[in-house]
Amino acid sequence: MVTGHEAAANAPNAGEYVVHHLTQLNTTGHVQSSIVDFGIINLDTVFFSLLMGVLGLFLMMRVVREVTSGVPGRGQAALEVLIEMVANQAKSIVHSEQSRKFVAPLALTVFVWVFLMNSMDFLPVDLLPWMWQTLTGNPHAYLRVVPTADLNGTLGMSVSVLLLCFWYNIKIKGLGGWVHELFTAPFGNHPLLYIPNFLMQMIEFLAKTVSHGMRLFGNMYAGELLFMLIALMGAAYGGSAGLTGPLLWIGHVIAGTGWALFHIFIVVLQAFIFMMLTLVYIGQAHEGH
Repeated sequence: MVTGHEAAANAPNAGEYVVHHLTQLNTTGHVQSSIVDFGIINLDTVFFSLLMGVLGLFLMMRVVREVTSGVPGRGQAALEVLIEMVANQAKSIVHSEQSRKFVAPLALTVFVWVFLMNSMDFLPVDLLPWMWQTLTGNPHAYLRVVPTADLNGTLGMSVSVLLLCFWYNIKIKGLGGWVHELFTAPFGNHPLLYIPNFLMQMIEFLAKTVSHGMRLFGNMYAGELLFMLIALMGAAYGGSAGLTGPLLWIGHVIAGTGWALFHIFIVVLQAFIFMMLTLVYIGQAHEGH
């Protein structure tokens, strides 16, 4: 039988707790890798990304099935406001009506999907990892539940946007026209400027793609880390003597509530920013230099 002192001795310290929660469930079984390995798949990111995508489709399909021409319900009213907002933003950025038939629904999908993935941060930090450890019977099992706090997930989405930009550049300008633009803009059509023009174009594509994914990742990763630090305040309650323990617990409740309320704004804002940048980058692909 394990005594309380033995359990406390075997309990992870603050650093081990944070590192454990920031480690992905991947296909290798290794804790971390110091090098980039494109053969490693973060299974938790893939699973929760797909789960939130399916959930988003289910929620919108359910609302659409209950659409009425009379007085709308709360779900229908919220979806109509969201669709109108996205449609207005798409119309102001992407001027091709034909392109908007695809781009506007894409932007709506991006917003809802990113919002739901961000919202996984509202679940108690230890809830799903504890359930996963109980299910597997492995007390050291890893699980991260916020897909947008994984750089692989956010860069995957930003690369998808980059590929769409390439597609629209070729569709709108033609392959020859786009290649000509790559070598003649932004400095001008002169043989000596072809290489500088091409390098500048590549740097621009790279910078937009990396910043697109890094911005979302950075904000959600920081939010996830703060939730863990706040959880550690509550965990320190039992091991503190005198008034320190109760004060830590009260601070844990106050800080957790305050950060959760503020995090609602961050979750929505980051989904909106990612959607807007998607529209902006696709809109730029329709324009010539």
